[in-house]
Amino acid sequence: MDKMEKTLFEKICDKEIPADIVYEDDQIVAFRDIAPKAPTHVLVIPRKAIPRVNEAQPEDQALLGHLMLKAAEVARSLGLGEGGFRLVLNNGADAGETVPHLHCHILGGRKMAWPPG
Repeated sequence: MDKMEKTLFEKICDKEIPADIVYEDDQIVAFRDIAPKAPTHVLVIPRKAIPRVNEAQPEDQALLGHLMLKAAEVARSLGLGEGGFRLVLNNGADAGETVPHLHCHILGGRKMAWPPG
């Protein structure tokens, strides 16, 4: 059985598509969203192709912890530590997911409303 076609995010991880990368390591890549919803809008994605958090497995626990800690580190490096920031994970179409590759949105630089969307 052939592997499904790569997602947009897998292509970014593999440097097949350019992105404004703000951080990367051997497990994750963080890059600016092309359609920002806040003055600072960065996506943090695992290099491993997990479709969504609902499909993550117990063996993904360390990767997911790394993703969250690095998301906070990236947010601080972008100057959001003092005023605050929002981390968002969408799971499925009803939540607003558009790319089937787990990703965390870092949103900041403006006051956020609650409840969201």
